Parts: sequence; C-alpha cells; structure tokens
Amino acid sequence: MRGPSCPRRCEMRRSLKVLAIVVGVLLLLAVVVGGWLAWTIRLPWPQTKGEIRLPGLQAPVTVVRDRWGIPHIYASTSHDLFMAQGFVHAQDRFWQMEFWRRIGSGRLSEVLGKAALEDDKFIRTVGWHRTAAREVELLDPASRAALEAYAEGVNAYIAEHRGRWGLEFALLRLQGTAFTPEPWTPFNTLTWAKVMAWDLSGNMDTELLRAQIAARLGQGALADLVPPYPADRPVIVPHPLTQAALDAVPSPRLLLEGLALGRGAGIGSNNWVVAGSRTATGMPFLANDPHLSIQMPSIWYEIGLHCEPVSEACPYNVVGASFAGAPGVIIGHNDRIAWGVTNLGPDVQDLYIEKVHPDNPNLYEVEGTWQAMQVVREEIKVAGEEEPVVILVRLTRHGPIINDVVGGPEEA
Repeated sequence: MRGPSCPRRCEMRRSLKVLAIVVGVLLLLAVVVGGWLAWTIRLPWPQTKGEIRLPGLQAPVTVVRDRWGIPHIYASTSHDLFMAQGFVHAQDRFWQMEFWRRIGSGRLSEVLGKAALEDDKFIRTVGWHRTAAREVELLDPASRAALEAYAEGVNAYIAEHRGRWGLEFALLRLQGTAFTPEPWTPFNTLTWAKVMAWDLSGNMDTELLRAQIAARLGQGALADLVPPYPADRPVIVPHPLTQAALDAVPSPRLLLEGLALGRGAGIGSNNWVVAGSRTATGMPFLANDPHLSIQMPSIWYEIGLHCEPVSEACPYNVVGASFAGAPGVIIGHNDRIAWGVTNLGPDVQDLYIEKVHPDNPNLYEVEGTWQAMQVVREEIKVAGEEEPVVILVRLTRHGPIINDVVGGPEEA
C-alpha cells in the first residue's frame, strides 16, 4: 500500500503550521490583553503602606486598615481628619464618586452618550443641582469647613493619580470618551445628598395612583384600595404631641410599604432598641437595618474617624458607615452612644396641575391672573455629539413643569 503523496503531506504540514501560528498569535494576544487588564485594574489600588505626602495637611495623619480592610484615620485636627477621609474615599471609590456626582448634576451623557440623555433631561428639569447650588451659599461655617477639607483630600487624590483613576476611565478612553475629572467641590457632595433624598422619600407614584383611583372609582374606593395607617398600630411622634392633635390632621398618612413593596415579615427598613434593663450587659442594644438597593460597589463605606486627642476643636471618635463623596459617618457609634436611621415613607412630594395660557406656554394662572414662569436654559453635552442638547425648564411657584420630560397633556 502506498502512503500519501508528497503534495498531500506538504499540504497537511502547511495547515498545521498555519494553525500553530494562529494559536500562537491568539495566545500572545490573550497574554497581552490579560496583562493590560491586570495592570489597569491594579493601577489605582490604594497605597496601604508607607508614607504619602499631601499638600494642605496641617499635621501628620495616620491611616490604619484593619484585617477587613476598613480604614481608621487618626488626626489632630478636624480639617486633617476630613481631608484624609476625602483622600481615602477617592483611593477606594473614585469612579463611584465620579458617577454619583454626574447623576446629581444630570451630566451622565457627557461620558455615557445618548443612552443617558433621558435621565439627564429629567434630572436637569427636577433641578437637584439648582437646589444644591443654593444650599452651598447657605452653609454654616462648620459645615463649609468640613466639606472644603474633604474636597481638598479628593482633589489631592485626583492630582496624585493623574491618568491612573481606574479601570472604568480606561474603558471609557477605549470607547473614545477620554476626560480629566474636574476638581471636587462641596457642591458635588450636596448634589448627591439631593439624589439620596429623592431615592429615600419619593412618593410621586403614590400621588398619581391615588389621583387615578379617585378619578375612575371615586374617593370612596381609596379607603379600600389604599388603606390608611391602621388605628391600632403604634405611632412614633415626639412628646407632647397628643392623639387629639393627630386626629385634627385632615388626611392620615398612608402605609406606603403595603402599596409599593407588598406586605409581610421583613419588608422595609426597620430599627429598634432594647433597654439596658433587659440585656445581660445592662447596656442598651440598638439594631438598625436600612434597606437600600443593592449596588456594586456598596452604597456604604465603613470607616473610622478618630481625633487624637479628642477636644472641642476636634471632637470626633466615631466608627460606622459613610457615603463615598461625603465627610463624616452617617450611621455608627462613638465611645458613648450608637445611632441609626430609617424613614417611614413620608409624604414629601406633591404634584400640582397648573393652568397654562392657551397662547403662551410660559404663562400660568395664579389666583385668577397670568404669571410668567421662570425659564431656565439647560445645555446637556452628549458624548459623540458636536452640539449640546438644549432644554428649557419652566419653573412655577410650585416647582418645575415636568410634562416636558415625562409626557402627559399640557393643561389648558
């Protein structure tokens, strides 16, 4: 029996050689890409040992990370404590902070393109950034000092890590969206406070649902479909408010958890305290369980803030959960007390139907006369687009007209 002809053997050798070259190139590309990813991911990792010199510190500051990676900051002045907190927050969570401040100001489209445009339009219309700008002007000296010191720390990180801000920034560059983060300011912290307030206390959907039920089924249906808070349930009110005073309130608060989240054990945030007379140690216990949406990274950032020594000028010795982007501890404890927070679905949003002039959409009726709305021009830059998107926000005495971004008829 004769073996394969030379042409067939040669063709097989060539095929194997080509296959080997292709496999080799793919392996090389995998090594290069893997190495680039590993280098890019590790590039912004925080320095946890040694010494870092930060311009602006008034005295040496010590940062110790415990076995869980939680940083504990020790400083001799409040300024240095909050400046170091800003730096450490940025070390661990700078992309999260950048993303959050863009949400608060309605500037996501600048880096994410058209996919975020509708969100930006709504945020610019509601105007968290306008409210935050006014609040900056109203800050008391102590709050302003804390926010400014914190911003100094974040900006020290931005300057020191120029071009090394994290994987997310590198991926945006690959997509053609390269940008240098702007300096952090107290305004950025306050815009995120507006976002959190909106997230934790929004009841606009409930207002709309009640209005639709009343319009279609009558006021009597509300008691059955959206029942008020049960009369036999406990009421948490400050002393000396009496039941008689509560009875005078025209409309009882609704049990919003039953409407939005369903009913049953474990639904909604909760907190409770056990008196020291009922514990083995003789000290009270506090359990606090705020149910915020799951995020990666977490919305919370555990940290310890310690003045050395504790004094009137530097009074902090606290450990607990903070927000990356804000100084201080939101939920935690000091060496004497612990504190926690939750909220009960408060009625803090109201929707108004405004009567708009049939011939001039910038006029609305107030007590029988036509009043001019305040018109605010908002320019939204969009990644990949040469010209910004312009929206005109119409403001009344009750707030912005939202039909332009959420739809619905123009009331006439």
